[in-house]
Amino acid sequence: MEHAADLIRARKSIRTYDGRPVDETAREKLLGFAQSAENPYGIPLRFKMLDARKDGLRCPVVSGTDLYIAAGIRRGKHMEEAFGYSFECLVLYAQSLGIGTVWLGGTMDRAAFEKAMELEKNEVMPCASPLGYAAEKYSLRESLMRKGIKADTRAPFETLFFDGGFDTPLTPEKAGDCADMLEAVRWAPSAVNRQPWRCVLRGNAVHFYLQHTRGLVSAATGDMQKIDMGIALCHFDLAAREKGIKPRLELEDPGIPTPPQVEYIATYIL
Repeated sequence: MEHAADLIRARKSIRTYDGRPVDETAREKLLGFAQSAENPYGIPLRFKMLDARKDGLRCPVVSGTDLYIAAGIRRGKHMEEAFGYSFECLVLYAQSLGIGTVWLGGTMDRAAFEKAMELEKNEVMPCASPLGYAAEKYSLRESLMRKGIKADTRAPFETLFFDGGFDTPLTPEKAGDCADMLEAVRWAPSAVNRQPWRCVLRGNAVHFYLQHTRGLVSAATGDMQKIDMGIALCHFDLAAREKGIKPRLELEDPGIPTPPQVEYIATYIL
């Protein structure tokens, strides 16, 4: 994806839209991209565009658009990471077309969305997103939501990334060529802006870990923070490829001692 780093920094979650419909050409581009979206786990997603009026959808935090896109995925190992990776690719592609999005997990009428998706046996729909053009101003509800989760801020680089092990913070200077890729991770969206990713740089490997927060796992969505990790992996991968680096994903735990509630997720070999 061209200009991935710029798209990552420019994108903001949009819940207030200006009412203009997304034209058929843009819809076709989005669906075409979605159908070709891949992830390093090789687990496919089934995307579908939904119409709030026709499908009886309700999402109280979204206004100014009736168009949504959702995706189903088969339950199984690594489904959340795969979902996060592929759906974020679509979100960034929408950004490249000037189309606004926001990750929706718990703030929608889930039963109506799942019915409209016509979920298949053993399939789950973790998240969906509205599609439209951002209004000039946020609604009062959205302004309060963004303020509550500090949506425009991120934790410092040194608190998220580590040099060799969790006892040594990593600075952008020490990160060297990895600094831009990790910065792309730092600006990834996450459920209630918890920013659960932790990365350890060791040699030519970047090990990804999840700092768990309670209350973000359900049968309907899976582990929302593992979806966040898929988003983080997507950002790292796209930023690396933009630099001409083709990272390889591995799933072998390096055995680095971890703090409490921290789980190994994956490794990118550069």
